[in-house]
Amino acid sequence: MKVVLAYSGGLDTSICIRWLMEEYRAEVVSLTLEVGQEESDLEQIEEKARELGAVETYSIDAREEFVNEFINPSIKANGFYEKVYPLSTALARPLISKYLVEIAEKEKADAVAHGSTGKGNDQVRFELAVRALNPELDIIAPAREWDLTRDEAVDYARKHDIPVPVKKKSPYSIDVNLWGRSVEAGPLEDLANEPGEEVYSWTTSPEKAPDKPEYIELEFNEGIPSALNGEERSGVGLIKELNRLGGKHGIGRIDTVEDRLVGIKSREVYECPAASIILKAHSDLEKLTLSREENLFKEIVDSRWSQMVYFGQWHEPLKSDLEAFINESQRVVSGKLRMKLYKGNVYVTGRESPNSLYDLGLATYDRGDRFDHRLAEGFVKLWGLPSEIAARKKMR
Repeated sequence: MKVVLAYSGGLDTSICIRWLMEEYRAEVVSLTLEVGQEESDLEQIEEKARELGAVETYSIDAREEFVNEFINPSIKANGFYEKVYPLSTALARPLISKYLVEIAEKEKADAVAHGSTGKGNDQVRFELAVRALNPELDIIAPAREWDLTRDEAVDYARKHDIPVPVKKKSPYSIDVNLWGRSVEAGPLEDLANEPGEEVYSWTTSPEKAPDKPEYIELEFNEGIPSALNGEERSGVGLIKELNRLGGKHGIGRIDTVEDRLVGIKSREVYECPAASIILKAHSDLEKLTLSREENLFKEIVDSRWSQMVYFGQWHEPLKSDLEAFINESQRVVSGKLRMKLYKGNVYVTGRESPNSLYDLGLATYDRGDRFDHRLAEGFVKLWGLPSEIAARKKMR
């Protein structure tokens, strides 16, 4: 039996290689995707996989594809799950699944495997995507079968001489990509505990952030960020720079209790500086360039799109249908925003767009006012007429 394993080099997937070899007598092929992980070294990860017994290893730099095909659609959709989480881990899973299937077909493998547990969302994200792309492949989830606690997993690794970057005294589960850093488990499971500074890696504590605000100019072209401070930047480069700038000012820290797909609530801590800045700017630009009715309806569409991505439904037809509306709306979402970064907060302080629907002549209260105030009296009467009729009926 040959199995292609989504391999990160961390605790769970390192154990998976040895476990698949022992329990399934499998030949293991490892696959590692570069999507902007922290301090990732693909050559070292491949070497580690071979040392643990992998018969073949693959590593792929997919950062540009991750930005163009996954992050950018999420920007257009103002992608937040439950209005808080910018979908960083959720967006990477269907991309990893795509390459799992491609390598499995190339290697003529019987199955693919992932290191997700039975309590999390990632098992759903991986498996729905794999089944959509190649339903003939078997899927193995070792962590659902071995049912090890975090400490037991560390013990297993030590017993089998598997080097792992986790100690029992620091049992956080961490996932990192360009769009964000996710941290869970350990002391965070007690909801009364404030996250210690050791939880954070990308962001300065707002208390220790610079006392002087920093201003930036972010430009969008049809819903996609295209330039920073007047300089055109690639998607990867722009996001990396905004992660640096936002992190310096303590922007992007998120501490939330969210509803997992499997039905339980989970405490999650995220660091998403670039996502926090970009999504704030994009939403503000939409308010300037889309009509009231478009914005009201798009809030519904965006919320449903984000929920589907969080739930692993990347290949669900409805998601594509929603994107047809989203993409059409973005044709006018171009312009520049001036933003202030300060002490953990990001503010839009100026905006301009060739497609702006703001009319100074109608908005001003000065002499240039072109709004006919006399029309308002009849409008107010008609607008409130249903409520007035109901109130009179109730009084009678």
